[in-house]
Amino acid sequence: MEDEFFKKIMTSIILISLIVLTFFILKPIWYSVVIGLILAYVFSPVYTWLIKKIKSKNLSAAFICAFLILLILIPFWFLTPIVINQSIKLYLASQQIDFMTPLKTTFPDFFATDQFSAEVANILQAFVKKITNYLVDSFANLILNFPTLLLQFFVVFFILFFVLRDKDEFIGYVKGLLPFSKEVEVKLFDYSRGITSAVIYGQVIVGIIQGLIAGIGFFIFGVSNSLILALVAMLVSILPLLGPYLVWVPVVIYLLIAGNTVSAIGVLVFGLIASTIDNILRPAIVSRRTKLHSSIVLTGMIGGLFVFGILGIILGPLILSYLLVILEFYKNKNIK
Repeated sequence: MEDEFFKKIMTSIILISLIVLTFFILKPIWYSVVIGLILAYVFSPVYTWLIKKIKSKNLSAAFICAFLILLILIPFWFLTPIVINQSIKLYLASQQIDFMTPLKTTFPDFFATDQFSAEVANILQAFVKKITNYLVDSFANLILNFPTLLLQFFVVFFILFFVLRDKDEFIGYVKGLLPFSKEVEVKLFDYSRGITSAVIYGQVIVGIIQGLIAGIGFFIFGVSNSLILALVAMLVSILPLLGPYLVWVPVVIYLLIAGNTVSAIGVLVFGLIASTIDNILRPAIVSRRTKLHSSIVLTGMIGGLFVFGILGIILGPLILSYLLVILEFYKNKNIK
């Protein structure tokens, strides 16, 4: 009896030790692992279609990896110098913006005194400087850390290839670790698949498309720093209750004030398309029964952003949603 107890204790100690060591081993590359898993989920339908045509798991997975590598590297090669250049211009322009005059002109009663107007203008200028400085630093770090990013890039596609190729075995292994009955496993995976689609396709992919449409409008009609504005439009489009209008509306107002009426109308048209297209795309992509409440998505994205960084925009709402699904199973006493 004592020998059996001792064996259980030793087994538990060894298992916990291995889990802790694995955590420290994967910690530097966990971002890459998660991105690889997310990409595998996103391109799983494409892989399923390819496997029917090519009849080879290795070739199908390799084709998707090669396509993605080209899709990332080509824009990165050509657009990175433009983004860096635009971010530097934006930073230099932010140093010279006169916030005081438009504040006094727009709200003369509220900004009646020069001292108060100057204080508010300084706060706004400091805020804008901080954002533009963050952009410049981010792109500079991107160049400086290129060797490390290359290794992370390799890990992403290593994970993507093998998860796509062996996805049935991978899913079977995960199911084998769950302490639920087969019936609950099926329901849990069904709900999880719907939730993941709602977050990744319905929120992230649709948000990126909205930002791209607005960005095309900026580029066609010659808006300065159109690439940076498009990236910002993508970010605010991904977040629920926000949208690309937070970017294109100020641009339209600026163009009208500057006398560029034709450009303002053009950006307005593209902006309206970008802001309304989600009403068409999201219902077509996401099932009604797995539609997530905006409060869950927004809370998860903001909390995830603080905890996990930019990847938290995807992970945050997923973690909250999975928790709610598990709690629902427990509530209905359906867990075993």
